Amino acid sequence: MRVIFMGTPDFAVPILDALAEAHEVVAVYTQPPRPAGRGKKDRPSPVQARAEALGLEVRHPKSLKDAARQAEFAALEADVAVVAAYGLLLPQAVLDAPRLGCINVHASLLPRWRGAAPIHRAVMAGDARTGICIMQMEAGLDTGPVLLREATDIAPTDTTGDLHDRLSQMGARLTLDALRGLESLSPVPQPADGVTYAAKIDKSEAAIDWGWEAGTLLRQINGLSPFPGAFVTRDGQRLKLLRAGPSDADAEPGRLADAPGLVVGARGGAIALLELQPAGKAPMSGEAFRNGARLAPGDPLGD
Repeated sequence: MRVIFMGTPDFAVPILDALAEAHEVVAVYTQPPRPAGRGKKDRPSPVQARAEALGLEVRHPKSLKDAARQAEFAALEADVAVVAAYGLLLPQAVLDAPRLGCINVHASLLPRWRGAAPIHRAVMAGDARTGICIMQMEAGLDTGPVLLREATDIAPTDTTGDLHDRLSQMGARLTLDALRGLESLSPVPQPADGVTYAAKIDKSEAAIDWGWEAGTLLRQINGLSPFPGAFVTRDGQRLKLLRAGPSDADAEPGRLADAPGLVVGARGGAIALLELQPAGKAPMSGEAFRNGARLAPGDPLGD
C-alpha cells in the first residue's frame, strides 16, 4: 500500500519501522522541531529523526487547516494514512483524502481513556488492563469505530514506561494486521457507556504527599514514571521515585518501615520503593539508596 504516516513521539517509531518494512511510506508527517536541552536548540521529533534515517520524506506543518496543505496531502494519492500520537486534529478534508481513509493507533481500550495521555492515566487510575485499539478516524477526538483491539494486563509494579514500550510494539503488529484486512474488517462503533478522557499530564501532579493512601501513592509513582517522575524533596533536592510495589509492612506516613529494602509508610499501609533517582545521579534500587544514605527504621524519607 501507499501509506502516509503521521506521528511524533517515541511511541510511534516502532509503528513507522513496521510500515516502512512492509509498505511504501510516501511521506511522514510529524510535529515541527522544538527547542530542547540546555541550549534550547531546535530538536527534531523521534519520528522525524527515524524517518530521515530511513530516507523518507518528512513534512512538519504547524497546521493542516489551510487549503494548500490539504492539497499537498491529497496529491500524495495514498491508499491510507496511519496516525499514531501525531498531536494535531485532522480536518475532514485530510481524513477523506486517502482512498481507504485514515486509521489511528490508540493506546487504550476505547472508549476508556480517549485523549492525550492514555497510558499514564490507566496506570494512575489502577486499571487492571489496557491495550491497543486500531480505529477508523473521524472528526471527533478518538471517537471512531474500532477495527482491531488487543488487551494486556497491568501488573502492580508496571510503570508507564513499561507499558509504553509494550504497547508500542503491540501497536506496530496490530497496524500491519489491520492493513492486511482493511477492506474486509468490520468497524465496531464505540459504546456510549464507559467514556473517559485522558487529560495531558501536568508537572504539578508529580509532587507526592506521604499522607495519601498507599494504593494512590503506588499508582501515582508508577504512572508518572519515567516522565515527569513523581518526587519528594529531601535535603532541599528532588528525589525522583521511579518504581513502587505493594508492601504488607507498617510504618508512620513518610517514615521507613522495619522491613527489607526501602519501604515507606503511607495512610493505611506502606509501599516498597523499588527504584529511585537522587538529583544528579543515575537511577538506583531502593535498597542501594537506603544503604548509601544509611537510613534506619523510623527515619523520614523527605523534608
